[in-house]
Amino acid sequence: MAEQASAGTTTLEPDEGELKRSITGRQLFFYTLGDVLGSGIYVLIGLVAAAVGGAFWIAFAVGVSVAAITGSAYAELVTKYPQAAGSSLYVQKAFDNKALTFLVTVSFLSASFAASGSLATGFASYFSELWSGPPALLVSLVFVALLVLVNYIGITESVVMNMAMTFVELSGLIIVMIIGVWFIAEGNADFGTLTDISVSGNPALAILAGVALSFFAMTGFENTANVAEETIDPHKAFPRSLIGGMIVAGLVYVLVSMAAALTVPTDQLAGSDVALLEVVKQGILPISNEFMTKLFTVIALIAITNTTLVTLVTQPRILYGMAREDVVPGVFATVHSSRRSPWVGLLFSGLVVGGLLVTGYAVTAAGGGIDLVNRLALVTVVFLLAIYALVIVTCLKLRGQDEDERAFRANTPLLVVGLLGNLAILYYVIQDDPKSLLWCSALLAVGVVLYLAEKLFGSSDSGSSARSHTNDREV
Repeated sequence: MAEQASAGTTTLEPDEGELKRSITGRQLFFYTLGDVLGSGIYVLIGLVAAAVGGAFWIAFAVGVSVAAITGSAYAELVTKYPQAAGSSLYVQKAFDNKALTFLVTVSFLSASFAASGSLATGFASYFSELWSGPPALLVSLVFVALLVLVNYIGITESVVMNMAMTFVELSGLIIVMIIGVWFIAEGNADFGTLTDISVSGNPALAILAGVALSFFAMTGFENTANVAEETIDPHKAFPRSLIGGMIVAGLVYVLVSMAAALTVPTDQLAGSDVALLEVVKQGILPISNEFMTKLFTVIALIAITNTTLVTLVTQPRILYGMAREDVVPGVFATVHSSRRSPWVGLLFSGLVVGGLLVTGYAVTAAGGGIDLVNRLALVTVVFLLAIYALVIVTCLKLRGQDEDERAFRANTPLLVVGLLGNLAILYYVIQDDPKSLLWCSALLAVGVVLYLAEKLFGSSDSGSSARSHTNDREV
């Protein structure tokens, strides 16, 4: 059933209606690294600085710690159930409750939709540094449409593109770190900035506010679980690639945050939609400032593209996996006959993200007084924190089931710490910004439509057949 592919990799040929195993362990590592690195550091670092002050690197350090612990739960579950659908599948395995599974599915999709919208808005902000002519909404919509097209072409092409863009976005963060080192070497750094929590009120709450925003920067690792069914030897690849990618990304985040805090006044970072670009604009390196500004802007655009690409890979695959579990209509399990991509779910995802962008810009234009990037980021965090907490509970509940010698096992005390951390951040976000729940409710309404469609028109036979077909094939 296996067929030899180029470069010595093995690609499993899919049966009709199935996804294709073609992602190697190395590709998976960069898939994780690229998704995490591009998601928040280029878009949200200014908002984190505004929440905390010069010591905002602490928020990133705490955020990456909680996220990495959560990632270990995903690593354990994905090695036990190397199938598409991620957290939704795990909850279904643990509780066998379609209503709960449906809620998790829709919440994860909603988080992914909101993240895509936030990133597309951030893309438009950076794009305006190069060309301010097109309206921001148009730029965002075209951006999403092009990425939908790339994903339609195929998962292998998307992952290879992801790897290439990961190296580019990492180079941008290295530039920021070099600027920080250069600034320190010149003797101009004030290290007291790194301990400055200059915002008013309780410092602990200020850091927690920063953690809530920085957590958006660490999200994305959960997307990796949704390509389990397209990964070669997932039992070996996932623990190393997922956890390793998160640790590397977290270290980079902390160092970049320190470099930004040392080289740019905190209020300047806080007031910018393109905060990392402010570091480059300081003209610290002995290179043309105009050239560096344009170069870094292009790098930032590529970085945001990378993460948005991965979120758009994830959305139709969640729908694909759960259509086979009879949670959403079976049409979402449709795979293109030649491209092998779940094209119905992909088209649906693109339309929802586009609708979210149009709605957000309309509210802003009507005087709604919102920061669309901030709002959609917090909506994403609310959904994901609830899911992360449930996934850790699921991981503990499924201990002793469906295990073999290939399965990874996460550290139990750390999982408890991760559970408490996720719940604490979730409580703070809801208490601090209750209006985010209104946006969450609106996105969940999209899921209600899918639920009603499945109840009214769905057939359990199709899902049962798909599950039987999956169990019969070689993995």
